[in-house]
Amino acid sequence: MIGVALLLALLAVLAVGLLLLVRRPADPRPLLRRSALLILLLTAALLAPLTVRDSGAAAIFLLGVPVAAAALPLLLPRRTTDLVAGAVVLVWAVLLALGLGFAFLPGAVPLLASGLWPAAPVRAPRP
Repeated sequence: MIGVALLLALLAVLAVGLLLLVRRPADPRPLLRRSALLILLLTAALLAPLTVRDSGAAAIFLLGVPVAAAALPLLLPRRTTDLVAGAVVLVWAVLLALGLGFAFLPGAVPLLASGLWPAAPVRAPRP
């Protein structure tokens, strides 16, 4: 089940990248933030039955940390928040790497990309 969740998350990240190439939004950061949360939510939902069976009540903590980290940039949309959230998801994936952690790795990619994306140029109003 972990392999299926990882594969689906990787495909979702590739789909987001393709969407960015096709649409070329002026500021892709909101799209990257929402897609990271969606990818991590779906990954957690796929892994929930296996994790609950294995860890019981601790499953809320194991699956909730990456989802909460991905929700933070939607509440506080700043570049620093994106980078911190991406780092939290990345560290959490590495800490849980022997178990279900690898499935969370693709979810860190949009968050880190959002934090590293150059700011949209500010255009002066025309006189």
